[in-house]
Parts: sequence; structure tokens; C-alpha cells
Amino acid sequence: MSFEKGVELYKTGKFEEALVIFDGLVKATPDQPQLHLGRGRILSRLGKTEEALADFDLIISLEPYNTDFISDRAVVLHLLKRNEEALSELDRAANLDPKNPYRYSSRAYLKDRIGDLEGAIADYEKAIELDPEDAVSHNNKGLVEEKMGYQSKSKKSFEKADDLVGYKPTETPKSPEESSDLPKIGSKPDAKPIVPAQKKEMTFNHFLNTLGSVFNNPHTRKEFGNYLKGLFGGKKS
Repeated sequence: MSFEKGVELYKTGKFEEALVIFDGLVKATPDQPQLHLGRGRILSRLGKTEEALADFDLIISLEPYNTDFISDRAVVLHLLKRNEEALSELDRAANLDPKNPYRYSSRAYLKDRIGDLEGAIADYEKAIELDPEDAVSHNNKGLVEEKMGYQSKSKKSFEKADDLVGYKPTETPKSPEESSDLPKIGSKPDAKPIVPAQKKEMTFNHFLNTLGSVFNNPHTRKEFGNYLKGLFGGKKS
């Protein structure tokens, strides 16, 4: 029974088996935040979100000022539709880590999801101020501007995102009715063109990728993105 084996089982979708391992690890060393973090992820994938929150509550009690853990807990609260509490946690993370652009881009994403479009734009602007070359924030800001009817502003945001990723449109992109499989920022170079000019999809995967550590290892953040993507209906990133 090992942490690495539990993570391997989790990554291959064997959640029940992974949970057995993490339950044993937590029982043996109950004060290790990374173990509760891993078990919380697994419980969430199994739909046991209330139990997952209990793990995240314990994590925060052990490391109350760890902004990655605070943001991770906000995600679980959002899964439980406790959005006011989730937003409060993201506020706290931003207050503790005010120079980190991802604190603002993740909060902006949540604000967009709960209908605070003005607040989302303000947070995306702060994220861009701290990291002017974050193409995803430019793109997502454009999406919110588009929702609000700011067509000129959204066009500029999309163009900036296109410029940052090196995409130069060569033809008029298809309308949403004509294509439901549009390319997105982060596609491989040999894939379809990145970020078409008129239709871009902001996914919850990006929100997850902005939030912080998974199993306290930055190399597993892609897997965390897949974890969240699975929770939200398998949307493409």
C-alpha cells in the first residue's frame, strides 16, 4: 500500500480501489494534508462530495493559510452549489496571495458561472495586469464581454488572445451552428487552429488548472484538470 499506487489507481479510474489505499494511508498518518487532498479528490469523483468536504475542512485546519488548499476547498464548495462560501474562500486566497494572477482568474471564472459578469471582468483585468501574456484570461474576458454585449471590447480581447498564442485566422470561422467542435487555446500545434475569432469555449478545466496543487505535485495538475473535467460532464479542455 503506497501513495504512488493510490495515485496510479486514481489516474486509471479505479476510484474504489484508490479509496481503499488512501483510507489506509490516512488511518496510518492522519495529519498529512496531501493524503486528505488525494482522498478528497477520489471521494468527489465517486460523488461523495460531502465526505470530500470533510477532508478539505481538515486540510484547512492543518494549513489554514495555504492558498492552494483554500482554493481547492472552494472548488468542492462549488460542486455542492454553496457558491457564496466558495466565493468567500477565493476572496480569502486572493487576499493572502494578492500578487498571484491565478487567484483572480479562478475567481473570475466562478463569478462568471454565478452571474456576476462585471465582477468577472474586473478580476480578469486584474489577472491580466499581473500577467499580460496570459492568453486564457484575455480569451475568457472576451467571452464575458461578449455576454454583456460589448462586441468591440470582446473582439479586442479575442484578438489579443490570438496574438499571444500566434494564431492568425486565414478564413472566416464557422458559426456555432455549423461547428460544435471548435479548437481552443492550448491545442497542439498540428491540431486545428487555436482560438477561432468568433467562438471560444471557456471550460471548467481552466478553472481547475488555475487553482493549485494536486497531491502537492505540480506535475499532476493535468490529472487534476481531468478530474474536474470528469466531474462536469467530460467537457473538452
